[in-house]
Amino acid sequence: MPFRRDLIVLVFLLLPLSQGRAQEGKPQSPDAGLGLKLKLQQTLLPASGPRSDEELPVFVEADRLEGGVDRYIQADGNVVLRRRGEAVFADQLRYSLENGDLTATGHARFTRRGDEVSGDAANYNLETGEGVMESTTYRFRQFHGRGQAERLFIRDRDRYRAVRATYTYCDLGDDDWYLKVQRLDIDRLRDIGTARNGTLYFKDVPIMYTPYLNFPLSGRRKSGLLAPTFGSTESSGFEVTVPFYWNIRPDMDYTIAPRIMAKRGVMFDNEFRYLRPSYGGNIEFDYLPQDRLQRDSRYGLVLQHGQSFGHGFSGYLNIQRVSDDAFFTDLSDKIAATSTRVLPSEAQLRYEGGWWSAFARSQRFQVLQDPLAPIVPPYARTPQVTLLASRQNLLGFDAGFNGEVVNFDHPALLNSIRQSYYPSVSYPYRTPFFFVTPKLGFSYTHYLYPSETQREDQTLALPIFSVDAGTSFERNMKFLGRERVQTLEPRVYYLYVPFKDQSDLPLFDTGLKDFNFTSLFSENKFSGSDRVNDANQITIAAITRLLDPATGAEQVRAALGQRYYFRRQQVDLRSNPPSPLELDNPTQVAFESSTESRSDILAALSGQLTRNWSVDTGVQYGVSSALQRFNVALRNQPEPGKVMNLAYRYTRDFIEQVDFSVQWPIARRWVGLGRVNWSLQDNSLIEALAGLEYNASCWAARLVIHRFKTSTQQETNSIFFQLELTGFSRLGTSALDLLRQGIGGYTRPSLRPLAPAEEYYPGSER
Repeated sequence: MPFRRDLIVLVFLLLPLSQGRAQEGKPQSPDAGLGLKLKLQQTLLPASGPRSDEELPVFVEADRLEGGVDRYIQADGNVVLRRRGEAVFADQLRYSLENGDLTATGHARFTRRGDEVSGDAANYNLETGEGVMESTTYRFRQFHGRGQAERLFIRDRDRYRAVRATYTYCDLGDDDWYLKVQRLDIDRLRDIGTARNGTLYFKDVPIMYTPYLNFPLSGRRKSGLLAPTFGSTESSGFEVTVPFYWNIRPDMDYTIAPRIMAKRGVMFDNEFRYLRPSYGGNIEFDYLPQDRLQRDSRYGLVLQHGQSFGHGFSGYLNIQRVSDDAFFTDLSDKIAATSTRVLPSEAQLRYEGGWWSAFARSQRFQVLQDPLAPIVPPYARTPQVTLLASRQNLLGFDAGFNGEVVNFDHPALLNSIRQSYYPSVSYPYRTPFFFVTPKLGFSYTHYLYPSETQREDQTLALPIFSVDAGTSFERNMKFLGRERVQTLEPRVYYLYVPFKDQSDLPLFDTGLKDFNFTSLFSENKFSGSDRVNDANQITIAAITRLLDPATGAEQVRAALGQRYYFRRQQVDLRSNPPSPLELDNPTQVAFESSTESRSDILAALSGQLTRNWSVDTGVQYGVSSALQRFNVALRNQPEPGKVMNLAYRYTRDFIEQVDFSVQWPIARRWVGLGRVNWSLQDNSLIEALAGLEYNASCWAARLVIHRFKTSTQQETNSIFFQLELTGFSRLGTSALDLLRQGIGGYTRPSLRPLAPAEEYYPGSER
């Protein structure tokens, strides 16, 4: 029977002959006589497609073979035709050697680089890669797509067209959702699937029809209409948003999302993003041409741009504006946005010179007023110039400098140009056992007022001296039955600053720092440069840590500290004229009692107590035996998707809240979601959400009801429902950002991931 030379009909293995005669008269190696050895390949070789100009041999196996010289091959019974990267299986097959056409009938199956197509009959050309198959079932294993079609056209090695077909990402035997289309085109070179006259079915119920739809096969970005989102809020009514995404190029995209609100009209949400090697940023512009409730146009703008100019220079631009005070409370469903009161607009230029840096910026603010809780607008800085410098180990000394010149501008309050400079020098002395760092600095502040104020210039100049010292001990111990290394790290900090009356100085950007372990060791109780506290005091604190001896990782940390005064402090935040801080909070300008000889006691405990439980606690206990502040947060998280948080926050005469949040499985594939943030002081609800989440591997659904305060006397209610179809689309309104912010440790359901496009068909790049 004749055969073409490049056609191998039978492949067989020759057993190795006895090596005795072959090696006669030759030196024998230690492994002689052990036969032929093969090295096991530890991983599968990646599938690779042939080059377009490469001639490949064809292998044919069958129960019966016949053919003519250079004309055809006829194969019957358990037929297998193989060529590198592809194979055809059938009951009968006829292959033309002249033009490469083949016809397969009876349980025909075609595979190529992970794709698998089966049907009643197939016609295919091995040379061009074109073919057609009838009554087809197909699978694209690398991105889990599969379906059925009356007819499937194989257009070339990378493109398919299915007629009257279905398509889904669900596993075999699981058709929870599928797309039923008149025509479906799969183009893996462009990474796009295109459906025409398609109906989306969920649980065999049609839920969406579209005359045209395209989607990325790998989940990567692509231009086109995104799935619409639906929702409802108390202030805007029922909402529908239909986004259009334009993937301009890999480093630039634009999204426009018309948002139809039943009570208000149509708002156009726009977002433009860009990212280049030397610059990047985004522009968001939301515009409501005519709010039917407010009877006026409304807008919101965010423009952020950062750029490196090279040679140490960089710049930043941040502009945020809205049309009116109620923009966020009326039109946002996020509590972080509705609580926004001050919007910045600033431009900054920075230079990094290694051991020194400088920046200049101009900054103004838009204040969103709550009629029941108005605030005084902060000062604008037009401009502000800052110089920072630090040099280490100059003959054993460290030197630093912090300088600033800023023009404070306010339409209703005192204006001034403030200069502040703070040079310092320290001598750090360290040994394996302890460290001591004495430091001497000089604070100089000068105020220059406009001539029309008829106010003389003022100066504040004060020396600052401190000594920071500490040591460390450690020992081995057992904690909850496990070996641990415990450290004990005592620290002493002495600070001296002479007193100077500052009550006649203005306050532009200065406030009292939060009293915590960081400020306990700071030189100044106040932020900003308008105040320098007087001090003759010593701080004594200790930290103990439990470390894993194998990794050195910190498991638990506890701290205790207190400050002792050798002289009562007199500098406070009262000023002449009154500052915005005094106008907004006239009773909050003083700090802890200056008549006491010691500060409040600070204590903290945090860490991973057990495998599942972690704690974070802070206590501030007053010298008059009164609890000033107490925060505690407990978290139980045995595994991703299971988390429970309980927190209590108390600040005397200001805050008392309890916060509980949870994500926990309640049945097979069902997860319960919830959060309650309650003010015990006001006996009122601050925020609450409740929801359910269902995970079915190839799809997930979540329903969330959300309620929160938008202002002192307003609340809003929202309902979120989202159906997430793996690798295809998300329908409804996403609550993922809300859940991540509201439930600490929240984990999104783990749907089956899609491989990156370059992993679909390794070696197929051309």
